[in-house]
Amino acid sequence: MSEPLKPNVSILVKLGSIAVHADELTSPSGHQFDAAALSQLLEDPEVKTWLAAMDKMAFLPKKR
Repeated sequence: MSEPLKPNVSILVKLGSIAVHADELTSPSGHQFDAAALSQLLEDPEVKTWLAAMDKMAFLPKKR
């Protein structure tokens, strides 16, 4: 993995997809497809690694 603060294109695409699906899911026309896509993206090994690295540097909010 590249440096967490300089992610490669594949992680940027996945993070962008997470943002779009989250926006769609919380919209009035949100669909279960978006929830499924979010779940799949959040389980992606590259996303998990990036999130762990960002959390280690204290750049992410703590889960409740």
